Amino acid sequence: MEIHPALIPFAIAAAFTPGPNNIMIMASGLNYGWRASMPHLLGICFGFPSMFLAVGFGLGYMFEAYPLLHKAIQLIGIFYLLYLAWLIANATPTNLEAGEGDTRPFTFMQAALFQWVNPKAWIMGTSAIATYTTVGADINLQIVLIGAVFFAMAFPSAGVWLLFGSGLKRLLSDPRKHRYFNVSMGLVLALSVAPIVWSLFSNIVGS
Repeated sequence: MEIHPALIPFAIAAAFTPGPNNIMIMASGLNYGWRASMPHLLGICFGFPSMFLAVGFGLGYMFEAYPLLHKAIQLIGIFYLLYLAWLIANATPTNLEAGEGDTRPFTFMQAALFQWVNPKAWIMGTSAIATYTTVGADINLQIVLIGAVFFAMAFPSAGVWLLFGSGLKRLLSDPRKHRYFNVSMGLVLALSVAPIVWSLFSNIVGS
């Protein structure tokens, strides 16, 4: 079975464009360095494909049967993202070699579990299933192939954003500029939940 030809451009665009994962891994690279942020990066790379496969293999049917469960996860994701945005905005420049700083980068498990409340991850996953699967073919095989494409794209995309953030550490050696950057990234992350909030509000008003 061949991969849908339009899936590759979709996966590239979805993986490399700004979103909660990319914003957070870039901020982690700046605040903690690329080495300390590797568990975070690996959590993204393995966590999103795992979530996608779980949804593709049947968890999506549960959400169709119990739509309130999906909405509850969305609400948890919104509040958690806002909390993370606050943490990033209030992060202070750290020096890992000196052991300074009062916060820590994401662990592998934290980054992997975050995918379940990441709005962009849900949009990417459900859109790919709806658009790039064919009725009548082996749906499970199609899900595996799409998951493999996302897995392949996760490493270069998260890696680029991590290295970009780590590289900014040299340019933002001034604590004031570093602080401005963290506040800006916190605001961008907070604004990334706006479409989800609007969607939930529209559904409530419409019902």
